[in-house]
Amino acid sequence: MSLRRFSTQTLVVLLVTLVAGCDDRKITAYRAPKDAVAALPAAATGGPNTNDLPPGHPPIGGTPATAPADPNAPMAGAQLPGGAGLPLVAGDNAIVWTAPAHWIAKPAGSIRKGSYTVPGDGGAAADLSVTAVPGDTGGLFANVNRWRGQVGLAPIAESQLQSSLEHLDANGFHIEIVTLAGPGNSLLGAIVPYNGQTWFFKMAGPAAIITREKAGFVEFLRTVKPAQP
Repeated sequence: MSLRRFSTQTLVVLLVTLVAGCDDRKITAYRAPKDAVAALPAAATGGPNTNDLPPGHPPIGGTPATAPADPNAPMAGAQLPGGAGLPLVAGDNAIVWTAPAHWIAKPAGSIRKGSYTVPGDGGAAADLSVTAVPGDTGGLFANVNRWRGQVGLAPIAESQLQSSLEHLDANGFHIEIVTLAGPGNSLLGAIVPYNGQTWFFKMAGPAAIITREKAGFVEFLRTVKPAQP
């Protein structure tokens, strides 16, 4: 065998080997493990941190609950005492009234049917709200104790309820009035049931204003009447 022939054969063998090796690499498959997926932040899933969304971005996963305009009113959509689960705001304005001239009217808003600032001396002021809800919201006893809690007073026993109330009959309404003097603010409240709703008239503020406005508050309640005779 000549050197030229040996070299040619050797070259052929090497080429075949290289080609086979290249073909092996072409058909060899590798499976790499998947990268771990990072957990999305709560804002992207509609979780509790929806305030982290960019400004102007609509909420994800539903509209978050918002606080009502009146800080003393329950949040819209909350369940009424007694498990009624009804809307918290009456849908109509079935009652009308005439406010004293020195009360300063404010926008009513989505919770309040009426809203006033009652001015006092030296820039002091009390707040008067008129709200209405379906049903009895737990009853007279529960509502009186709720107001007591708002001015820092302990609850009373049900046997003490009637002695805590004044009664006023006007324009077909039987109105229950409560006067509460707390360690800070004081409160004048009136509860008016009407056509399956309960209307609340509440003045809260410094004791000096509440004491001075008591007679005017009662006269204000005498003007309360049905919107339609």
